[in-house]
Amino acid sequence: MHRILIVEDDVLIAETIKKHLEGWGYTASCAADFSDVLADFIAFDPHLVLLDIGLPFFNGYHWCRQIRGVSKVPVIFLSSASENMNIVMAMNMGGDDFIAKPFDLNVLTAKIQALLRRAYDFSVSSQLMAHRGAVLNTSDATLTYGGNKLELTKNEYRILQLLMENRGKTVSRDAIMARLWENDSFVDDNALTVSITRLRRKLEGAGLDNFIETRKGLGYIIA
Repeated sequence: MHRILIVEDDVLIAETIKKHLEGWGYTASCAADFSDVLADFIAFDPHLVLLDIGLPFFNGYHWCRQIRGVSKVPVIFLSSASENMNIVMAMNMGGDDFIAKPFDLNVLTAKIQALLRRAYDFSVSSQLMAHRGAVLNTSDATLTYGGNKLELTKNEYRILQLLMENRGKTVSRDAIMARLWENDSFVDDNALTVSITRLRRKLEGAGLDNFIETRKGLGYIIA
């Protein structure tokens, strides 16, 4: 089932859209914290975002840039300001479509359906995992922090994915090696140590100090 995040500060409009989309079988959620829309985005992990331009704290252009920093999810701008310059700005900021208010809900639904068809293989969904502001996107194997994407090797990505899947739990070295072996990366104990060291250096270089902690004799943890 596709998830749609509605970022609209007019409660009546937001709830009307939500109810309509749920009637079409979508899972819809309205953003709750307009000072940190990205947090709502990461928590809900939507397949599509409906994004108003005029919002409290920061406008929709700002949040589109933030979303584009971690995801290629389709974004449809909603705005009563339908001048050509606003449409051009919306597209330049990474938007996929623009709908002027007031709009027909059935037209909105048709646009959503068209974008979802173009954007997704229906058997595959995106997944975002976040911790301390770092976002791991498993759909394209990238880690984003502070607006920058870190280049990870395949093994570094797989190690980080396993640790983030088990946040708060210690993962043994044997479990990490087993995950790498599943993907035809036959590493020994020394090679794993080298990979962990290099991954830590990359994270620290990006400002993520002590992101991966060692539990002596047990393994590693993202606490």
